[in-house]
Amino acid sequence: MLAKTSTDLRQQYLREFIARYTQRTQTSKKMTQEYRAVLADPRVPDWFEMPIKELCYLIVAKQAQGSRVWDVDDNEYIDIMMGFGANLLGHNPPFIKDAIAQQLEKGIPLGPQAEQVGEVAELICELTGMERVAFSNTGTEAVMSAIRLARAATKRPKIVVFSGSYHGHFDSVLVKPGTNHQAEPFVPGIPSSLVQDTLVLEYGNPQSLEVIQTHQTEIAAVLVEPIQSRHPNLQPKAFLQELRTLTQATGIVLIFDEMVTGFRLHLGGAQAWFGVKADIATYGKVVGGGMPIGVIAGQAEYLDRIDGGMWDYGDDSFPQVERTFFAGTHCKHPLAIAAARAVLHYLKQQGPSLQEQLNQRTAAYVTELNHHLEACQLPVRMANSGSFFGPVFPDVPPSEIMPFMAGLNLLRYSLFHQGILLRGEGGGFFSTAHSEADIQAVLQAMKNGIRDLQEAEFFPLS
Repeated sequence: MLAKTSTDLRQQYLREFIARYTQRTQTSKKMTQEYRAVLADPRVPDWFEMPIKELCYLIVAKQAQGSRVWDVDDNEYIDIMMGFGANLLGHNPPFIKDAIAQQLEKGIPLGPQAEQVGEVAELICELTGMERVAFSNTGTEAVMSAIRLARAATKRPKIVVFSGSYHGHFDSVLVKPGTNHQAEPFVPGIPSSLVQDTLVLEYGNPQSLEVIQTHQTEIAAVLVEPIQSRHPNLQPKAFLQELRTLTQATGIVLIFDEMVTGFRLHLGGAQAWFGVKADIATYGKVVGGGMPIGVIAGQAEYLDRIDGGMWDYGDDSFPQVERTFFAGTHCKHPLAIAAARAVLHYLKQQGPSLQEQLNQRTAAYVTELNHHLEACQLPVRMANSGSFFGPVFPDVPPSEIMPFMAGLNLLRYSLFHQGILLRGEGGGFFSTAHSEADIQAVLQAMKNGIRDLQEAEFFPLS
């Protein structure tokens, strides 16, 4: 009898794994097919490949608590997707649930001022060192508004973003590098005219500072994802400090997009982590405790563009700052504000040790996993920034990565099948709800998945 070739082994693995996986999650697959005609969902085809087409559907969740999620087939998962970073404290913490329930009893008055919004703004200012705060519904809205405030204050048109960063899905920042640092639309549907005032530079490269210096009179803002979620190993502290010096000297607004790092990396976010004070910072995710929220926090000279600045009753003071436009029906939503108030009070009470301990536990996981990846002769490594972690390919040319990609994509599904929910590219977030046993279970599932894919010759045998 002839020995099986690598192709035979891979095909057999795929047949058997697809059968097991789709049987285990059959209701998720059935619901995806049933509603595909009416539900346009961009995440479903994100990882589409013909050989694994039958696996291309999202796990449909019906319940979440602590570190766990249960799907519609009653499968239990350790969740390290964690709301794409929103659930620093795990799913459905009792004190957040209680805060939302108490507000629901009062109703959801939209139009009048939310009762707790001033207190939440005060807490954010206290924890971040910013002077004023405004609220939106999403991170995309917050970043979009921050850029508008910078342009209104500086009267300059251009913005700078860095390649590899992600700042939401509005047109001016959904870009890729073109010629001479000029941005080009990243996807269809974005006219070139909407990105003509965006420059795309290389993050961490000193030459980028020279480009900013050259265009300083045109640039309203430099928008930074301090630790890029796509490159968690890139943490250029000295570059950020030089960027801060340059932007201060040239009157350019420095905006930190802290959707992922805010309140997770450090109680004071990336600004405290790097010792760099931004002019404006945007937040979301963690501060909402699972509820949709966006936050624009910054120095008064920029946030004053929203409401005209400080004035008092009983005298002749009045709003003196020229205003730009900012609005939204569900901004300052009472349920989101109630959840944010509960989260911020909890984080303040716990102090910085909450993030420090979680960061240490995540670093230990990454270290142990990387030892195993190295022993298995895989080109991928895991890197973390605080309690977020994601895959990186350090100093590996693309030609050496491509042979491993089919296996790496299947490794994600192997983790799903073993009861681990993770981000699409293989990374995730640990929360305070994750026990040491949970973390060890994730690690063991990684090792199991790698072993199975080695036996099927998607990965080399170590």
